Amino acid sequence: MKKRITFLGVFIICAITFSCSQPEKQIDNELTKGEKEQGWELLFDGKSFTNWRGLGRDTIESNNWKIENGMIHKVNSHEVPLQANGEPILGGDLLTIDTFKNFELQWDWKIKPDGNSGIKYNVSEEISMAHGSKYSALGFEYQILDDAAEMYKDLKSSQFTGSLYDMYPPLDVHLNPVGEFNHSRILLNGNHGEHWLNGVKVLDFDFGTAEFDLLFQKSKYAVYPGFSTRRKGHIVITNHTDDSWYKNIKIRRLPD
Repeated sequence: MKKRITFLGVFIICAITFSCSQPEKQIDNELTKGEKEQGWELLFDGKSFTNWRGLGRDTIESNNWKIENGMIHKVNSHEVPLQANGEPILGGDLLTIDTFKNFELQWDWKIKPDGNSGIKYNVSEEISMAHGSKYSALGFEYQILDDAAEMYKDLKSSQFTGSLYDMYPPLDVHLNPVGEFNHSRILLNGNHGEHWLNGVKVLDFDFGTAEFDLLFQKSKYAVYPGFSTRRKGHIVITNHTDDSWYKNIKIRRLPD
C-alpha cells in the first residue's frame, strides 16, 4: 500500500507539472490570460470594426473593407463596384479610433501574389487630410509586399517587407510563402522604434539621430510639414489596390 501511495503521489505531481508547463492555447482574435495580465488589448475581435473607422470618415466604406472568417479583408479595388455615375468608390484607409504614442503592436497578415499593403503609425489625421489625398494616411509605414514578385525587382531595399518604408531597409527577412500568414510586430517607445517579422527583428531606428534625419530628408516624406514629429497618433491599415487579410491585431500601451 505504501508503494502504491508513493506511485500515485509521483503520478499526480508529474501530471500537475506537465499541465502547468504547457503554453496557453492561442485562439484567433482572443487574448490569453497572460496577455491580459501584461496589458494587451485587442484592436480587432474577429467580428466587428468596433475600434476602427475610415480616415476622414465617421464610418467605414463597406465595399472596400469586409470582415470574413475572423479576418479584416481589404477587397481588391478592381472588384469594388462602380458608382451609378461610373466613378470608382473611394475606399480610404482604415484608421484606429484611438491614438497611441508608445506601444507594442502585433498582427498576422497575408497577401496574394504581387500583393502590396502596409501598416502606418504615428499618423495625424489632420496632416493626412491637409497634405495627402482625402482618405489616405501620411505616416511611417511598415511595408507589406510580395517581395519575390517580378514587378518589384527594381524597388529600393527600403521598400520591401518589414522596411520603414523609403527610409530603413529590413535585414534577415524570412517570409512565409505568399498566401500564408506572417506575424509582424512594431515597437515604438520614446525615440526608439523596431520592426519585427516572424519572430526576428529586421530593423531598429531612433528618432532625432543624425542617421534618422538624413534618411528622412532623402525620403518622400520630407515635403510634409510636421510629418516626423513624435505624437500620439493613429494606426492605419492602408487601402492599397490589392487584396490583403489581417487578424490577431493587438496592442500593448507603454508609458508615455
